[in-house]
Amino acid sequence: MGKLLLRNARIVDGTGSPWFFGDVALKDGIIVDIGRGLTASGTPVIDLCGLVLAPGFIDIHSHSDDTVLINPLAESKIRQGITTEVTGNCGYSLAPLVGAAIDPIRRDLDGSGIMPDWSSFGEYLHRIEDNGTAVNIAALIGHGTIRQAVIGCEERKPSRGELASMRMLVSRSMDEGAFGISTGLIYPPSCYADIDEIVELAQIVAAKGGIYATHIRNEGLHVVDATEEAITIGKRAGVRVEISHHKSGGSENRGKVKETLKIIENARCQGIDVSFDVYPYVASSTGLSVILPNWIFSGGDDFALARLQDKDTLGEIRQQVEKEEGLKPGWDKTVISSVRKERNKVFEGKNLSEIAEITGKDPFTAAIDLLIDEDLSVQVVRFIMCEDDVTFVLGSHLSCIGTDASSRAPYGILGMGKPHPRAYGTFPRILAKYVRDMGVLSLEEAVRKMTSLPAGRIGLWDRGLIRPGMVADLVAFDLDEVGDTATYTDPHRYPNGIIWVIVCGEPVVEQGEHTGLLRGKVLRSNSR
Repeated sequence: MGKLLLRNARIVDGTGSPWFFGDVALKDGIIVDIGRGLTASGTPVIDLCGLVLAPGFIDIHSHSDDTVLINPLAESKIRQGITTEVTGNCGYSLAPLVGAAIDPIRRDLDGSGIMPDWSSFGEYLHRIEDNGTAVNIAALIGHGTIRQAVIGCEERKPSRGELASMRMLVSRSMDEGAFGISTGLIYPPSCYADIDEIVELAQIVAAKGGIYATHIRNEGLHVVDATEEAITIGKRAGVRVEISHHKSGGSENRGKVKETLKIIENARCQGIDVSFDVYPYVASSTGLSVILPNWIFSGGDDFALARLQDKDTLGEIRQQVEKEEGLKPGWDKTVISSVRKERNKVFEGKNLSEIAEITGKDPFTAAIDLLIDEDLSVQVVRFIMCEDDVTFVLGSHLSCIGTDASSRAPYGILGMGKPHPRAYGTFPRILAKYVRDMGVLSLEEAVRKMTSLPAGRIGLWDRGLIRPGMVADLVAFDLDEVGDTATYTDPHRYPNGIIWVIVCGEPVVEQGEHTGLLRGKVLRSNSR
């Protein structure tokens, strides 16, 4: 590291204040000066020629827990201008890898080339450091992983001793650098937890200055109740709350986000620190197994697969699944994005109605058979939201931006399947569609949602602003050219208009191309 001078930039500093022209001087990975006509003898100079210069974007909701190890270049993220990813979301983290969590996580990593040779949360973070990373990583503890480690995938309350063990794992992981805890309350085993259990664990996080991020218990018919549950947890635990990828899915639930945002605003007026994030698409992405009742998974995947092969069990759940998936959103709204087995690759990019026609089965049977054949490892894209709701949530002064995606690349194992295009296009899409084209957000407000707002939510006090003394994570883009190019049918495409990305003072993207540098850091909450 050394010195670098960025000249002639249209500076959007992350505060939401109006942009201004100026130069920015960097030294040893830190911003040291901002002004006009800065000079520094012998210092390398990048003339930005009027490009917008912003703090590096912070992806507050990332799932790059494993992909940062598979491909540390973080291609699809860094090329969006993302310099920091917050991992460990939706109740799932790769550590602590102990107890009954070991086998399912090893199965998840099977075929990835990753040998899970860590145990504690701190060891996992050291593994990332040893491997190198192009982006900074700030990690959360997955509540589902904690519960799996102590209880397994069982639908019951923890005993007093089990709860004490869970508290110990959370406390130790926070001390080792975690920034908080996340829940995935629609996914087993996190969904088996009641509010008292979550409050117990969130209190530990609160005492250590962390955040509670939650995929709430319902994002459809009961989204209002689920939002109120998240707020109650925040109030009882005294923890700040981040509602993940806030949405209301299903045509019958359109407009409910207006009610949930009012509830959130009212909670803040009562002193409860709650906000939310959003991605700018009308489709979500998750596992196909989400169509099944949660009790199917009690006992773990092997029990779930056995139940799915039992005719009586299928008869018991068919009506419910066909109503909730077939009649409400429609089978044609669920598209297979990735499978593991070569014989099923033909289904990638096709919806369940099309697969039913191809296989000569009804959609329910086609879905169940695919889940069984793939040992439940089927990813889908689901078109369940509407543009008006997405725009409304995005327009709130409380919302920040997250991809809800892992880092990808158009090559290697990360180039397989047809993942949600948000992995490649989220942040440029905001700047192109909602700033430049629609005017839903001002440039300055959009940048605030991508930088200082998520930094403050997580507690990254040395990032998210262009100010002397801040870490030199920066992105320079052409507002006229910036935009996403990834689509649902052709998702492995980098965006346009992201010209420079600087991490810790050095260019990792230069003139739109990855330099190959691994300048990212593993950030730890206990080192602030």
